[in-house]
Amino acid sequence: MGANGAIERIDTVVIGAGQAGLSAGYHLAKRGMPFLILDADERIGDHWRDRWDSLRLYSPARYDSLPGMRFPGPSFRWPTAREMADYLEAYAHQVNLPVRSGTRVQRVDPVDGGFLVSTNGGRLAARQVIVATGPFREPHIPVFAAELDPSIRQLHSHEYRNPAQLREGAVLVVGLSHSGADIAFEAANAGHRTILSGKSHGQMPIRVTDTRRAIPGWPIVEFVFGHVLTMRTPIGRKMRPEVRKGGGPLLRVRLGDLDRAGVERHDDKTVGVKDGRPMLADNTVLDVANVVWATGYRPDYSFIAAPVVGDDGWPVEERGVSPTAPGLYFLGVPFQFAFSSMLVAGAGRDAKFVVDRIAERVRAMAGARQAQPATA
Repeated sequence: MGANGAIERIDTVVIGAGQAGLSAGYHLAKRGMPFLILDADERIGDHWRDRWDSLRLYSPARYDSLPGMRFPGPSFRWPTAREMADYLEAYAHQVNLPVRSGTRVQRVDPVDGGFLVSTNGGRLAARQVIVATGPFREPHIPVFAAELDPSIRQLHSHEYRNPAQLREGAVLVVGLSHSGADIAFEAANAGHRTILSGKSHGQMPIRVTDTRRAIPGWPIVEFVFGHVLTMRTPIGRKMRPEVRKGGGPLLRVRLGDLDRAGVERHDDKTVGVKDGRPMLADNTVLDVANVVWATGYRPDYSFIAAPVVGDDGWPVEERGVSPTAPGLYFLGVPFQFAFSSMLVAGAGRDAKFVVDRIAERVRAMAGARQAQPATA
């Protein structure tokens, strides 16, 4: 914020310094367009550091690079979440991106000529705003979780770090998507009787692990994720709602892996509580000492003071461009254009498309100003 509480003026404000926001910064800088990235975290990459210890990316390093900087190390190595965090931090420094950390955006108000962005550190006026806050905003836990016996240890996958957090005894993992499968597999291998509730939304046809057999298949996977499963194809348009509900196909840990680890799988969802214990939809009551809620996150765009959210809670956008709020853009939205939009591999392409649209808007606005007749 400027001196004496003055409003700071920035041409384009990017909210979020994850892979999507930093990619946008790269393309804005490449075009010589002034911008500022605001990040709520104290350190770039903290949203990756704040995950479970054993988490690895679901794509090898070869496909985890952002534009302008290769991910370090062997191409077919699956980086850890903390390695990804350090890469993002190094990327921002190498590309020399203006990131203002520890700055939480509280409200974005449309105003004449752009937006007023209110933060915990002051206010900024911007002609364009890119919202790149990502999908992991508000951990979702069912309301009935409060009815569980207090002796049961409850964790959301956002809080889970490793099996040492679990109490002795059985573990119920609720939700069969990426995080649920990974955590259930880990808990079972740590010696816990592990139960997993929820129906699978399919799985990758090849094993996505650090094996030589997986390497030849990755170019095919990358092509399918980025060019087949898109909003331009019927299968992509059909898949998008499922992915946005948290129903992506299993990638690293698949059903066979869970079965071999001894995980007890129930297709029925966990729907309530009976006598202080979790109950499945088929009325099965589970006697467990731990519940890990791998129930995903809920999007939160309530800080935007404009009707930009659809019935599913996600922004209404066309490849990241808001059709109702000129100058407002989105990145990091699940299946924004393709399945790869929610992976590191898709961040650069989505960001370039959005920045290209911003450049077109800036040129159009400049042309309109020049065409205005001079006044006396």
